[in-house]
Amino acid sequence: MASQLGKRYECESCGTNILCTKAGDGEPNCCDQSMVLQQPKKLPSSD
Repeated sequence: MASQLGKRYECESCGTNILCTKAGDGEPNCCDQSMVLQQPKKLPSSD
């Protein structure tokens, strides 16, 4: 999996977050494991 420009990644072990500023063929690692792509947070409805 290639890192994606503008995406945020999170370490499941320590909670470190990074923002990818340059796309590439590698994948971000932390605590000797791959970081997971952080999902967007849901916004509250404006009813």
